Amino acid sequence: MRSLIEVQKKLLPDLLLVMQKRYQILQYIRLMQPIGRRSLSSSLGISERILRGEVQFLKDQNLIEIFPAGMTLTKEGSHLLTVLEEAMKDVLGLTFLENTLKERLNLKKVIVVSGDSDQFSWVKKEMGRACVSCIKERLTGKNIVAVTGGTTIAAVAEMMTPDSKNREQLYVPARGGLGENVENQANTICAKMAERAMGNYRLLHVPDQLSKEAYLSITEEPSIKELLALIKSSSMVVHGIGDAKTMAERRKTLPEDYIKIEQGEAVAEAFGYYFNQEGEVVHKVQTVGMQLSDLEKIQNVIAVAGGASKAGAIQAYLKQAQGSILITDEGAAKELIRDIHP
Repeated sequence: MRSLIEVQKKLLPDLLLVMQKRYQILQYIRLMQPIGRRSLSSSLGISERILRGEVQFLKDQNLIEIFPAGMTLTKEGSHLLTVLEEAMKDVLGLTFLENTLKERLNLKKVIVVSGDSDQFSWVKKEMGRACVSCIKERLTGKNIVAVTGGTTIAAVAEMMTPDSKNREQLYVPARGGLGENVENQANTICAKMAERAMGNYRLLHVPDQLSKEAYLSITEEPSIKELLALIKSSSMVVHGIGDAKTMAERRKTLPEDYIKIEQGEAVAEAFGYYFNQEGEVVHKVQTVGMQLSDLEKIQNVIAVAGGASKAGAIQAYLKQAQGSILITDEGAAKELIRDIHP
């Protein structure tokens, strides 16, 4: 397949460009269906005049249907898109990015989706869809899946679908998160993911940040103690990676702690820990829930983060989280390749 693609690039470069454009149109319709032509045009940055011709071609091939509410994929279109995915990874150079990052970052697996979520919001949904497939591949007979908060993990919840094998799934928040925007809290995401997966869930109703006294008091509560034991026994964790300063501001961090984060030159945040470029912890928030040390005992740890601007944060966190699975986008992957020396 690779050699055929190389030949096509030399003899028929225009063919690959057309295929890439039509693949992207089908991909976006799958994520956003039903969707109108004007919305599709602005989202993909393609003029309505050019898009009109492409849409007509895809309709003539019975790959899409057009309704008053918008365009949707046909069964044939959905099947074609699935078949095309692996081939397009080679065409777009995503397979090379995946293999290179897996080797250089010492990870279990890397999945790279096309696009840059800094530029196009739909790319987050594509990362979410890739994450859902990754979760399903790793489900066993009985599963406890811990999830964190954030907009990227919210996209995973949005793309979740029921498991065709009806395996037992219990979703739990990785840590407390009251205080953030409701839609981005771990509890909200956990409940939505379980609902869409046709699974069960348990919620952790505690604030994101606590004083030492409050932390000790809450963790001694029998119901909290029992839930924390459940969270720490998770078979899978799905989490985001944040930019340190953005997360510190979002959490309304105390001035003295913010100074500590700045002086420590923190660039990344995950699970309430702030990391510098070397992957060292420079500050830790007192949170109830999963701690960094708990990840060592969990079989599948899936980090989902993208956007070229997040590359530094991703690289810093993964320096101490080797063996994880990374789901990212083309924008972040290309920056990571540029920054990491073999």
